[in-house]
Amino acid sequence: MIRGGDIVKGSCLLQKGQPYLVVDREFHNPGKGTAVARVKMKSIKDGSVLSLTIPTQQEVEDAQVELHSCQYQYSDMDNYHFMDNESFEQYEVLMSENPDKKFYLLEGNVYDLTIWEGKVIDISIPYKVIFTVAESENYIKGDTATGATKPVVTETGLTVRVPLFIKQGERILVNTETNEYVERVN
Repeated sequence: MIRGGDIVKGSCLLQKGQPYLVVDREFHNPGKGTAVARVKMKSIKDGSVLSLTIPTQQEVEDAQVELHSCQYQYSDMDNYHFMDNESFEQYEVLMSENPDKKFYLLEGNVYDLTIWEGKVIDISIPYKVIFTVAESENYIKGDTATGATKPVVTETGLTVRVPLFIKQGERILVNTETNEYVERVN
């Protein structure tokens, strides 16, 4: 159990039988009455958002989740396969429960797996990831002055709009929350 006043961004709380990650919290102390914590939480399982107002002295149940740094090995038709870097334990994560993650998983990279009740419920994707451009159209010299962009496909199949000067085989940094090009990586 955790008191409302002790909740911080990044805490995991149990609501409606599901683990929620606190993405934002704000303390409010009215002139009279009890101070409260306004909490915005995101379900780790399905991504739904829940907002609560919790008195600072009230206790809420915290979800006992574990974070494991694991190396992404490969994917087959049904699962993503990871290996814990310390214990060498193997984890299988259903692709059907994390379909949007496939474009951000690169073999050999390390990701944090969130485990709740012995089951992997989330794969934490870094905010920015470096990809190699697998498919790109050529541009005509002189077109770069307009600030125009073109779509390219990365080695994982992710389509990103990039400036015209980016060529096949180059490495680019991509913001994984917006799928936007950040910069070219040398």
